[in-house]
Amino acid sequence: MRIALAQIDARVGDLRGNSERILNALDEAARRGASLAVFPEQTLGGYPALDLWEEPGFDAANERALGALARKVRGTAALVGFVSRNRDRVGKAARNSVALLHEGKIVAVRHKTLLPTYDVFDEARYFEPARENPPIRWKGLKLGVTICEDAWAVDPSSSRRLYKKDPVAAQAKAGADILLNLSASPFLRGKTAVRRKLLNAHARRLKKPLLYCNAVGGNDEIVFDGGSLAYDAKGVLRARAAFAAQDLLVMDTDTWEGATLAAEPNEVGQCGEVLTLGIKDFAAKCGLQTAFVGLSGGIDSAVVAALAARALGPQRVIGVSMPSAYSSAGSVSDAKALARNLGIELKTAPIAGIYQAFLQACGPDWGQGTPDLAEQNLQARARGAILMSLSNKSHRGFVLTTGNKSELAVGYCTLYGDMCGALAPLADAPKRLVYQLAAWLNAERELIPRATIDKAPSAELKPGQKDQDDLPPYDQIDDALEAWVQERLSPARVTRAVGSRAVAETLMDRMDWSEFKRRQAPPGLKISSKAFGLGRRMPIAKAGWRERAGL
Repeated sequence: MRIALAQIDARVGDLRGNSERILNALDEAARRGASLAVFPEQTLGGYPALDLWEEPGFDAANERALGALARKVRGTAALVGFVSRNRDRVGKAARNSVALLHEGKIVAVRHKTLLPTYDVFDEARYFEPARENPPIRWKGLKLGVTICEDAWAVDPSSSRRLYKKDPVAAQAKAGADILLNLSASPFLRGKTAVRRKLLNAHARRLKKPLLYCNAVGGNDEIVFDGGSLAYDAKGVLRARAAFAAQDLLVMDTDTWEGATLAAEPNEVGQCGEVLTLGIKDFAAKCGLQTAFVGLSGGIDSAVVAALAARALGPQRVIGVSMPSAYSSAGSVSDAKALARNLGIELKTAPIAGIYQAFLQACGPDWGQGTPDLAEQNLQARARGAILMSLSNKSHRGFVLTTGNKSELAVGYCTLYGDMCGALAPLADAPKRLVYQLAAWLNAERELIPRATIDKAPSAELKPGQKDQDDLPPYDQIDDALEAWVQERLSPARVTRAVGSRAVAETLMDRMDWSEFKRRQAPPGLKISSKAFGLGRRMPIAKAGWRERAGL
């Protein structure tokens, strides 16, 4: 059979627009001779719709939109993800479903069996699982249809099984001729390899061809990276769709004619492409136009501005230099060089006068000698106020914050200052990765000035300040972050990773204590399995459990 994997970028809640996107992809699939087009999970209503799934009438609206869509489907059939009403008297009101549409009709409906409740997923809150899920009989074949998590009953990256059921194996046991998985699997560093290992194992074990259609695009913090895959019955990878871009992959599953393998970037390149897509879709789906980025002359703001220029085009990015009495001449000139290299507009708004006015307003004890922490924070808040004001004055303007994950982890950031903004592109990027992204951005030509990359990181809020005056080296912070937050290792193993018990304890304390700041941070684009934000739920008010547990 000639099948298309329609990797499209759906918008949450946009039933009409998503229907048009489906029909456009179907037209192209038909032109290229496909009998069936497979779309991602929840294509019709967008994923994740979160509490929209609980909104009165959202599931019924999905069903009406599906019916209207089905009446327009002729020739090439479509497997489309949507929300359906649970008509049983017991259980959640909705189901995560897929429908086969053909010749103006809804031929069959199937439901998701495994509902994930980890990381960013909370589907058991909204959906009732399938009681049964037999293959769909169509055109003399049995289509073994599963939805995303159904394929992850046996996760090759984990030694622990989360589920007793194996829906993909059940499809094969029921006589499915081909296995089809509709997915909305977000990007995580290293996940592309895990997916390949997972799907390869299914195909080899069950001796069935397996086609996997993944979503693409950014929805708030989550970015779907596409990369849809097709395996033959021996587990050989036959086709791969584009990474972090819409694509239509059409192939014959008997001869594999038309199957192509799109290029896949290395891990740093994947992160760069995903962050670019996340910024682009956040702006597009929120109706935002111009991004404002505070340019300090440092590496973080430079990488954010470069990613924004890639995502939106230079004409929609404005850099803002906000020098103070403590800003070095090099920082100002580096910000100017970056703006020239990127082709973006640069505004200059000095903060010295505002800072002095703040000091006078706070009282006579302020502004005496070297700025203390409170006075340093006043400078950051002056800059935050300027950025927010400029964005408010601009038509549909918005601020991109520039802090990285390492800073956010240890609270090296100022509430209502450098944390102001609509989106934090680097909130899940440790400092080490920020430098790697800078090298990736500079691969073809120098965008980020060499001086910016080479200089020691500094907030420049007091004379001669360097980040490492207040923090351990970033390599140690990143090692502790990986061990304590990412891998959730024991304090003893964090100490081994960092190389110093005193430094490890200091960093773990700062990471735990800074939760109140992170709770007030703007949404950050998620690129790791344990990002600060939607998928990590830690209490703000908590005791030092490590001490009480004798750790």
